[in-house]
Amino acid sequence: MNLLVLDGVSFVVDSRTILNRLNLTIHYGEIHALIGTNGTGKTTLAYLIMGCSNYRPTKGRIIFDGKDITNLPIHERARLGITLAWQEPARFEGITVKEYLMISGRDTDPSECLKMVGLHPELYLDRNVDRSLSGGERKRVELASVLAMRPRLAILDEPDSGIDMLSTEDIINVLKAFKEFGSSVLLITHREEIALCADRASQICAGRIYITGSPEEVTEAYKSRTCLVCDGVTCEQS
Repeated sequence: MNLLVLDGVSFVVDSRTILNRLNLTIHYGEIHALIGTNGTGKTTLAYLIMGCSNYRPTKGRIIFDGKDITNLPIHERARLGITLAWQEPARFEGITVKEYLMISGRDTDPSECLKMVGLHPELYLDRNVDRSLSGGERKRVELASVLAMRPRLAILDEPDSGIDMLSTEDIINVLKAFKEFGSSVLLITHREEIALCADRASQICAGRIYITGSPEEVTEAYKSRTCLVCDGVTCEQS
């Protein structure tokens, strides 16, 4: 059964086609990796699914749990259970980690959420969500806040990026936690080892899905550096 369906989605900005008749499905309860090089449309796709400002498909439809959400605003999509963990985590002056997590999920134990992302609650609950946290710490807190929401669909945009990036083991533990909560995950990455953590995977190239299948099958296609979407021209890996 499909939780999310992107049906022929295109996105054009200033005559530049970023997504081109893209089709993608995410099943209930699955971890689905979306792998591709920088500039192939991965983050744009995340913003379209979330319904961020100025991000609406030029063509095509976005269906969530059987409902057409193509033109719904971001807050209505959030109510339906869609959440996006940004590549650059948010900072909140004057609010503690505990307060931030309790705002995100009132019925979830903030200590448990921190443990799931590899942070010791006694060291972090009373710290502020600000520049005193490293990039990796802030990313972990952000992922803990998404866990606290218990979303139906969590979009994780490059959780392994940044100066102090999460290890593959960290990400596997976070994905296990989402599974325990019954969430589906769209895991956006450009690294093969991260894509291998998923149940299924898709490769995006030139704004279209080139292949969908097992993580092993898709990462092999990705490593080959060629893509029929680009008319057989070698894709630049970054």
